[in-house]
Amino acid sequence: MEFRIADSFTSALAELTRDEQKAVKTSAFDMQIDPSSPGLQLHRIEVSKDPNFWSVRVNRDIRIIIHKTQASFLLAYVGHHDDAYKWAERRRIEAHPKTGAIQIVEVRELVEELAPKRPQRQPLGAGDADTVPAVLPTKGKSSAPPATPFTSLNRDDLLSIGVPEDWIADINGATEDRFLDLASHLPGEASEALLEFVSTGILKRPAPVVVADPFAHPDALRRFRVVENVEELEQALSYPWDRWIVFLHPSQRALVEKSFTGPARVAGSAGTGKTVVALHRARLLAQAPAARILLTTFSEPLAFALERKLQILAGEKSDVVPRITVASFEGIARELFQLVRGHQPPLASKDIIRSILLKAEGSHGFTERFLISEWTHVVDAWQIKSAAAYANVPRLGRKNRMGSKQRDRLWPIFDRVLKELAARGFETNAGVFQTLTAHYSDKQTKPFTHVVVDEAQDLGVPELRFLRAIAPAEPDALFFAGDLGQRIFQQPFSWKALGVDVQGRSMTLKVNYRTSHQIRQAADRLLSRAISDVDGREEERRGTVSVFNGPTPVISLHDTPEQEGAAVAAFIQSALTDGTQPEEIGLFVRNRDALPRARAAIEKLGLTAAEITPRKEGPVSAVRIGIMHLAKGLEFKAVAVMACDENLLPLQERIEAVADEVELDDVYATERQLFYVACTRARDRLIVTAVRPGSEFIDDLVHD
Repeated sequence: MEFRIADSFTSALAELTRDEQKAVKTSAFDMQIDPSSPGLQLHRIEVSKDPNFWSVRVNRDIRIIIHKTQASFLLAYVGHHDDAYKWAERRRIEAHPKTGAIQIVEVRELVEELAPKRPQRQPLGAGDADTVPAVLPTKGKSSAPPATPFTSLNRDDLLSIGVPEDWIADINGATEDRFLDLASHLPGEASEALLEFVSTGILKRPAPVVVADPFAHPDALRRFRVVENVEELEQALSYPWDRWIVFLHPSQRALVEKSFTGPARVAGSAGTGKTVVALHRARLLAQAPAARILLTTFSEPLAFALERKLQILAGEKSDVVPRITVASFEGIARELFQLVRGHQPPLASKDIIRSILLKAEGSHGFTERFLISEWTHVVDAWQIKSAAAYANVPRLGRKNRMGSKQRDRLWPIFDRVLKELAARGFETNAGVFQTLTAHYSDKQTKPFTHVVVDEAQDLGVPELRFLRAIAPAEPDALFFAGDLGQRIFQQPFSWKALGVDVQGRSMTLKVNYRTSHQIRQAADRLLSRAISDVDGREEERRGTVSVFNGPTPVISLHDTPEQEGAAVAAFIQSALTDGTQPEEIGLFVRNRDALPRARAAIEKLGLTAAEITPRKEGPVSAVRIGIMHLAKGLEFKAVAVMACDENLLPLQERIEAVADEVELDDVYATERQLFYVACTRARDRLIVTAVRPGSEFIDDLVHD
């Protein structure tokens, strides 16, 4: 008999208190050891439509619902007595007649009448309200009935995507708004296909899959997993909110397991599971005894978060963990530099470089801002060492193409910087990467057999060259996960020109697990529907769907910071009242100067604020606060993005520091993308606040 666990069980477990979860785990371990033990107190649920549902008593109030057949023992649900029995009474578990995948099907006649739950749409600034839902305003008045987008789909169409027969009539008659409520009652593969159909007008029929065991169907594997031993069960029950540890979407699983002939890249908007794919792929590659895996990302905080997630995924005692090195780009470069040169690289600070640049004599005609920008983004990034190389360097993202006479005037300035840094024994980070690139490029033996990169959109020229040099030129050696819409650091450049061509090996994830439909829809308005890189590869954002609904995000504009703090405090209190824990709430601001506004909102409720730092998670029962740059890689059930004021977002000091118009465009783009990152850390609830008039970006949350 196979012992299985369903995602409906882990989701329900996450809603219980910590003490209740501990009691459930004890009972689950007992069931795994001996599913037939008389001490389990199994009771068949007679009123259920499915004769295989049984109840297991955990304590006086908590019940586990199991689905038991001769071949399978499945943990299906857990909850308080009445809730658990009601769940079982309204469901059955069966193989779909068309796809063959095992599904948890809600019995249609036992589901209360569906009704829209979202607030009435209204535009930003309607009436005298300070707070409005971030939804599209209605355009004009019409007496026409709401559109029913699914009437063109016949029974065979709907069965082919996994719709249970009970629900076909509801779907055919559903309006787009009504379907958002209907979708949560359908199996994931059906709701995703229909949501994509609404977005694109195309129904993607999956290729038929023939399996001997309905639980082995790819769509079944997204919600059911065989638990082989106590360690696997412990892993699943210890982190019930983190579904990605146990269950993978078929599109994610395909990327984790696929072999690529060259460098490969997975893209997708925030919340689609790119990091999940990177983690699972690193673990899979590390199963080979001779594997040496580098799992890397652009910052120390994200590397720390990846390492923590890897230990959760693989288990701290797993034999694959020692084969995986987790480090930031700069962190692994420092380690390898120490190995190659025998000492740590002496790095020149920004102030040192600035002081050398400002020593330039004569009237060269260039501003300090331009010199610093040109050094950072061109000379140092591309590691230019001669006037001839400077004359031919690509100037992507720079408005001024610069003739030979201008470059001739500039080069002596940069040559002086290079010589003075060398005389004083200093390196730049880009120089460290270049040193290691030169060292490893021609070596047959590389430090790593595989390199897996998360947040790849923030790779720069020297980092990409370095990663290519430390990995072998073999299949599956380089794997990148990233989203151009979340690029907040580096200027664009051609990967292909540096020998990293992902053409034909680039995939986009379309299913959002982390963010509700309402939050994703609002945040997506901040970005273009399609974003292209320098090599012409386009990341299409249309067609992305979220698998669950939630409250409409709210925009709240105020006359004073004190009024803003009161609104955020009310938002936090509402989340707490609904069962959200303080540590599941995050408050983000653009820079450290605005952090006191976040602290003040939390202190109004008598709660503790814990600042997010690279290596500190903060105490339990403390609300998290931090700057937007540290939001990457995090998620919270409720998020407030605060202090989105006119001069803070985009940040005025960044605008004043730009060297040319193209760079100004890039500043605006990365500031907008940073705002997108902060908003998409929210799972269920989002509020965006500002002191009037507020950031120019705020209106984009409401209007396409």
